[in-house]
Amino acid sequence: MIGTFARLFAYNSADEDLCMVTSATAEAVEADPFSKQSWFASGPAIVLYTAAAKLLLHLLTASRYGYFRDELYFLACGEHLDWGYVDQPPLVAVIAWFSRTAFGDSLLAIRFLPALAGTVLVWLTGSIARELGGGRFAQALSALTVALAGVYLIMSHLLTMNAFEPLFWMGCAYVIIRIIKTGNRKLWVCFGVLAGLGLENKYSMAIFGFALAVGLLLTPERKLLANKWLWIAAGIAFLVFLPNLIWNIHHHWPFFELMGNIKASGRDIETGPLQYVGRQILMMQPLVFPIWLAGLLFLFFSRKGKPYRLLAWAYLTTLTLFILLKGKDYYVAPAYPMLLAAGAIAIEDAIRRSKQEWLKPAAVIVLIAGTVVLLPIAVPVLPVETYLRYQEKLPFKLPRTEKSHLAAALPQYYADNFGWEEMTAAVARVYNSLPPDERAKTAIIGNNFGESGAIDFFGKKYGLPKSIGVHQNYFLWGPRNYTGEIMIVLGDRPDSLRRWCKQVEVGAELYDPYNPMENDPVLVCRGLKWNLQEVWPKVKKWN
Repeated sequence: MIGTFARLFAYNSADEDLCMVTSATAEAVEADPFSKQSWFASGPAIVLYTAAAKLLLHLLTASRYGYFRDELYFLACGEHLDWGYVDQPPLVAVIAWFSRTAFGDSLLAIRFLPALAGTVLVWLTGSIARELGGGRFAQALSALTVALAGVYLIMSHLLTMNAFEPLFWMGCAYVIIRIIKTGNRKLWVCFGVLAGLGLENKYSMAIFGFALAVGLLLTPERKLLANKWLWIAAGIAFLVFLPNLIWNIHHHWPFFELMGNIKASGRDIETGPLQYVGRQILMMQPLVFPIWLAGLLFLFFSRKGKPYRLLAWAYLTTLTLFILLKGKDYYVAPAYPMLLAAGAIAIEDAIRRSKQEWLKPAAVIVLIAGTVVLLPIAVPVLPVETYLRYQEKLPFKLPRTEKSHLAAALPQYYADNFGWEEMTAAVARVYNSLPPDERAKTAIIGNNFGESGAIDFFGKKYGLPKSIGVHQNYFLWGPRNYTGEIMIVLGDRPDSLRRWCKQVEVGAELYDPYNPMENDPVLVCRGLKWNLQEVWPKVKKWN
């Protein structure tokens, strides 16, 4: 397989820079226009092969391990469609609802759209390279780096906002490139739609939008700011985002309260600027680092990249803002495909000048071989016990982003896949052991959205009622008709509950070696000292 990819990437044509494929038709103009098969060795074709290989990898591994904590929560949000949620805009809930409606509840079903988003990102990166002036090798290399970068492999495996975020960021970057290249200012309308949808996916779209504005101000492209179509685009983005804005106003800005609580709690592990940059290198995969660094230099200093220098400023602005805001390292990840596209062009030009064509297949072989070695870190290709032995032999430790996961043997994106159905089964045993008259008034309450989401998702199979919860949007969904007379409580300790309830018993012990955060016992609490309906405003847990 490596040899096949290498031969495809190394194929060189005198007129390779003439290869152009429109996003609508994927028609190519090759050096030999009379050959009906010439397109199949073109840059766009190789980009599509790479994208297809990535999609296949994700589909083959989608059902490994189990449901991720956040996925269970987003599936619950999909059952309560709204214009906003405490911790995210509404788009991911809509996607979760659509996935279940169209494809079902299986892991493969709910992870198909994230995998497809990762596939489209590969195609979009190759398209950006083409628009920036890259030939076949640059298009293919940029697509390969995005397909192999560790952070995108992780993102495309799980149903989260992060899987779709790079599409909105890079979609906006692509539109700006087209505006600069063609002079068609009406394309700002597309930018506005993408930016608005990006805000409905994740609020960090505002950071990248601001960064692009800084890039415009710092380059000759500032003249675009005076064009009416840009301001029309801003209006479109605002209108698309407006329903969520109104929701936040109506609910007294819960997202800002949440962010303040997280900051005050010290939940996240903060890093200094140099360590933060170092994590960018590890996150993207070390072998990819020279390519995106070359892309940054290409955009800043090369004549070919000069018209698009605003993208380099946008990246540096994004990186700086997240360092200052103490954001998690992967928050910058959606900005890298444009640097990888530019870096692939820089490498392609350097090879052309040196006339060392052997470097093309060599680069491909090194990238693929290096990724195969590191692949288990990003994709669950190994059984979990085999992965733990593999992880012990790595020459570096995988960084953690939250203090609560420091004791976990697995990285968070793996650890949070385990124990949910086992927990639900234990709750069902406790619930079914209660007399029938007590069951009807027993509330099952989770202290985090993973516990509540697991009961909601797996509970039907075990005959359980829907959960209530104090965490994030579960709090807004309320206690329903429960008074608190009898509660099965998850994620808490007996001592802490005795000040609330007259009687606290351990109904079942939980233990999962891979997800130590969820090893608190299943508790049965009787005689809540206050009516749950009245005390509910005091149990809010936004962190």
